[in-house]
Amino acid sequence: MLTLLDGVLADLGLGDVAGPRLVGDPQPAVLASPLAVAECAIGSVAACLAAAAELAFVRTGRRPDIALDTEHVAAAMRSEVWLRDADGRGIDGFAPLSRLWQAADGWVRTHGNYPWHRAALLAALGVPDGRDADVQGQLADAISARPAVEVERIVYAAGGLAVAARTQAQWRADGQPAATGTAPLVGMAPLGRGSLPLSAPGRLPASGVKVLDLTRVIAGPVGTRMLGALGADVLRVDDPHRPELPLHAVEGVIGKASTSLDARTESDRQALHRLLDQADVLVTGYRPGALRRLGLEPDQVADKHPGTIVVTLSAWGTEGAWGTRRGFDSLVQVATGIGWATSTDGGRPGALPCQLLDHATGYLVAAGALAALRRRARTGDATHVSVSLARTAQWLLDQGSTAAGHRADDDQKRRADAYRTALGNGWSAISPPGQLDGRPLSWPHLPPAYASAPPEWS
Repeated sequence: MLTLLDGVLADLGLGDVAGPRLVGDPQPAVLASPLAVAECAIGSVAACLAAAAELAFVRTGRRPDIALDTEHVAAAMRSEVWLRDADGRGIDGFAPLSRLWQAADGWVRTHGNYPWHRAALLAALGVPDGRDADVQGQLADAISARPAVEVERIVYAAGGLAVAARTQAQWRADGQPAATGTAPLVGMAPLGRGSLPLSAPGRLPASGVKVLDLTRVIAGPVGTRMLGALGADVLRVDDPHRPELPLHAVEGVIGKASTSLDARTESDRQALHRLLDQADVLVTGYRPGALRRLGLEPDQVADKHPGTIVVTLSAWGTEGAWGTRRGFDSLVQVATGIGWATSTDGGRPGALPCQLLDHATGYLVAAGALAALRRRARTGDATHVSVSLARTAQWLLDQGSTAAGHRADDDQKRRADAYRTALGNGWSAISPPGQLDGRPLSWPHLPPAYASAPPEWS
C-alpha cells in the first residue's frame, strides 16, 4: 500500500508527503478480487486526502490531521449501488442492452444506457428499433454471426459503443497500452500563468475554490463532488439536449449545484465562458478534441482564461488509435484484459466487484485538482491535469494478482449503511470518505437537484 500510494503522490508532485492514517480492514470483503482492487481504491482516496491536507497547509500554514476508514472507502466505491429513494429503492445502473454478448469467436461488451448510444448500436447491426425484450434476440443473433473485433469496429463507426473482450496480451498487441501505460497515472503538465490568487481560506482545504464541472457518469462527478465535500463551490453544466439518466440525475449532482446551458447558441456559449472567467478549476469528461469548437480545450482555456487549472478525463487516453473513442468503465475493463483476469470459469469474462476504474479515477481527478491548486498557490503556475480510465486500468493490472480472490460478503448492506447519509427529499446515499481533524466530511448543496440552478456562481 505504501509503495502504491507513494507512486501516486509522486505523480502529483507530493513525493515527500505522508498519507492519511488508515483504520479498518485493508481488504474489505466487498472489494475482494483476484486483482488489487482494495489497494487501488484505498490508494486513490488516500492520495486525494493527502493533496487536500497539503493545499490546506499552503493556504493556512497548518496541515490538518487526515484519517480514512477503509470500510467507508469500500462503500463509497459502490455509491451508485447504495443510492436509495424515499421508499428504499435503488436505481439499476445498466440498461438491458448494456451487457456481454457471445460473438462468433469470443465476447463483446456493449453499452446502450443512453438512448443515442442504444440507437446507434441497433442501427449499426441492422436491428430494427423496438422494446428491449423484442430486440435482444435479434441483437444476439447479429453479434453471434460476427467476430468480436468486427462488431467493435462496426458499432464504433456508427457512433455506438461495443468492445471486444481481450486478454492483457491481446490489449498490448493492439498498441494502446504503449500510448497510455508509459504516461503518469495523473499527468501534471504546465499550462501557463496569470491567475488571480485564491479567495481567503475557510474551514475546509478547498473553501472558496470555484470548480466548473463538465462531466457525467460516475468518474467525473465522483471527483467534483469530492472537491465539494472538501469545500469547493462546484457548478455542473449539462447540455439540455442530452438529459441525464435517472440514476445520474441524482447520484451525479450530489455535492454541487447543477445547471444547463445550450452551447450551440452564442448566448449560452458566452455564459459558459463568463462562468469560466471566475473559475479556478475546469473539469471536463469529453473525448479529446470534442470541446475545441467551444474553446474549451486546455490550450484554448490557457489563452482565454489564463491561470485556470484544467482537468481532463477520458476513457482511453489521448494518444493512439483509441484516443478519440468514447468509453465507459465496463468497456475499459473488458478491452484491457481485466475481464479475463477476473473470470471465475475461464469461459466468460468477469468483472471487478465495483466500477473501480470510474471511482478511483474520480478520486484521482480530485487529487490532481487539489495538487494543482497547491502548485498555483505556491508558484502562480496553472496546470493541465490529465487522467484516463485506461491508465487507471493499467495501474490496477500493474499491481499483479492478489490472494484475496472472490469472497462472499453477506453483510455488505449493513456495512454500507453505517456510512449512509440523508440527501433530502427522502433520498439517501453514502457520505464522502475521510476525516479532517477528526470531523467526517459531508455533502454540500443538498438535496441534489439536477439542472435546477441558475448558471451563476453561488
